[in-house]
Amino acid sequence: MTDINFTELFLTGMLTYGPSALGVALLLGALGLPVPGTLFVLAAGAFVRQGVIDGPTAALLAVVGATAGDSASYAVGRFAGGWVQSRFGQSSAWQSARQTFDRRGGLAVYLTRFLLTPLAIPTNLIAGGSSYAFLKFLTYDLAGEITWVALFGTLGYVFGTQWELVSEFISNFSGLLVGIAALAVGIYLLVRQVHHSRAAVASTPPVQ
Repeated sequence: MTDINFTELFLTGMLTYGPSALGVALLLGALGLPVPGTLFVLAAGAFVRQGVIDGPTAALLAVVGATAGDSASYAVGRFAGGWVQSRFGQSSAWQSARQTFDRRGGLAVYLTRFLLTPLAIPTNLIAGGSSYAFLKFLTYDLAGEITWVALFGTLGYVFGTQWELVSEFISNFSGLLVGIAALAVGIYLLVRQVHHSRAAVASTPPVQ
């Protein structure tokens, strides 16, 4: 099934079954299925403005669905870390997520919920595989998902019928952000390596 089919399926589902379809869509997206989660949150905001679905219920089920999916992918990383590493460890998204998580830990979990979203699933898997405390992961994850739903749900509400254009812009922008983040991490690691090399040279006693 293609991304377009998933999009049509769950948008129709929201109109037919209400916010529960949104929760299911975000759960599946957090598990790695090709579900455009941000698009659905934007659409939900627009549907709330139109009176099609209830706002508080949609927000609650969106956060619950996304958080449940994130927790499940964390569990996969915890209990199948070796297989996950061998399967995805060489991908650029995985490497970027690995470096970001090593540097920031919980903050990386938080930021990848709504800002660096392409790195969200690799971050979940890495957190699980690193034996990062689940309650800490859940705290940052929940905070990030609430931020995501509030931010993009509000954008969808404000822009109303123009939510699809907003989604397209955000999709393009998120790719740029990931590229910038990867570049920043690379520069940071290079600078740190140079600094450590200079420190090692400076601490070496002179040859008598």
